[in-house]
Amino acid sequence: MLQWALIFLVVAIIAGLLGFTGIAGTAAGIAKILFIVFLVIFVIMLVLGRKPRL
Repeated sequence: MLQWALIFLVVAIIAGLLGFTGIAGTAAGIAKILFIVFLVIFVIMLVLGRKPRL
């Protein structure tokens, strides 16, 4: 998930440099959403991993 976020971030930067502002904005938005989803899943996995097993 983090890899896809980084790919979309690179696409956004390249598109922004070439003047494709619409594509750059969309790619940046997708990268932001994927990064937030990654963080949520990461925190959930940290919490689940800390519970003592019975």
